[in-house]
Amino acid sequence: MDEYIDILNDNGEISGKTCLKSEAHKKGLFHQSVHIWIVDYEKNVLIQKRAASKDVFPNLWDVSVAGHISAGEQPEISAIREIEEEIGLSVSKDELQYIGTSKKKIIHKIDLIDNELHHIYICRINFNFDTLRIQREEVSEIKTIELSNLIKEVLNEKNCFVPHGKDYYTFVFNELKML
Repeated sequence: MDEYIDILNDNGEISGKTCLKSEAHKKGLFHQSVHIWIVDYEKNVLIQKRAASKDVFPNLWDVSVAGHISAGEQPEISAIREIEEEIGLSVSKDELQYIGTSKKKIIHKIDLIDNELHHIYICRINFNFDTLRIQREEVSEIKTIELSNLIKEVLNEKNCFVPHGKDYYTFVFNELKML
């Protein structure tokens, strides 16, 4: 879905300019997204398999929920919205733990450049897996995986995960291990 998003300056601050997400990707404009890692109290992490129709990294396993921050929207509100949209789970601000940001620029092809500041959250919550409903345009499958097994699979560089980079995954996994 194309939506208006805020454009950031080089310092990661909102510049006052907005444009359609498709235009930001075409021109490589710096913008924001949210990544939410959902984990239960037994340290089982919910991960999603990106839909086959996605422009970037189709059919790869990824963070529990991710999405772009709409123009004028606060990151935590975007996180709550994306969780509801992608997997049908309602959460509150109090259930989100902000852990930091990650800056990433990936040139997928000449007219598709992801230049993003990811706001990263952990949502530690018990949930009923059977009641989750996925947004088929975004997600083809979800599953839970025990944290130690997820770490092994990702850090062994299996090609079935979105390549966020070793630094990103190490940062997130260290935060998840401290829960």
